[in-house]
Amino acid sequence: MGKGLAFVAGAALGAAAGTVIGVLLAPRSGAETRAMAADMANDAWDSARDMYEQGVDTARSAANDFGPLVDAKTDELRAKVDLARERMDQLREQLNDAIAGGNVTPAADVVVEGPQEAADGSEAPSEA
Repeated sequence: MGKGLAFVAGAALGAAAGTVIGVLLAPRSGAETRAMAADMANDAWDSARDMYEQGVDTARSAANDFGPLVDAKTDELRAKVDLARERMDQLREQLNDAIAGGNVTPAADVVVEGPQEAADGSEAPSEA
């Protein structure tokens, strides 16, 4: 902690010394220096405002480009869902036709044997 405090104190002392020496050796008067500083601040503000406006324009452009892409993907997904629904309806119709024709036994009428019954053919499961 002592090194950090020494660094901060040295930086503050150096900044103060630089300020005093700069004021004593300045080639311009105070009014000229203030006018120059104000011009530099105005230029920096204008530059920051221009960069902000450019960023806003870029974001708007990206958002405007993104909207149609989302719409296209949504339409594509809807088409796929509609195609899947049509296929499901076809399969359901085929299954109903097969059941009505007697080619398929409805699942409710199927008797399923337990795993042990199927393996040894007995009715009751054996104990191990």
